[in-house]
Amino acid sequence: MAASSRAQVLRLYRALLRESQRFSSYNYRTYAIKRIRDAFRENKNVADSEKIEELLNKAKANLEVIQRQV
Repeated sequence: MAASSRAQVLRLYRALLRESQRFSSYNYRTYAIKRIRDAFRENKNVADSEKIEELLNKAKANLEVIQRQV
């Protein structure tokens, strides 16, 4: 994975965790954080650049959903 792609993934990961911390409900907050961590761990060994791009777009869409709900 290219360094810029890695940095982009880490930036997105941190943004998702940061936004999830803003849920007022403990249950929503812990569920969101657990799902984010599990999803990133599950896909940490993906090497295909097209698959990485697809996963990044999906994560960006999820970030927008979290931002609307918080």
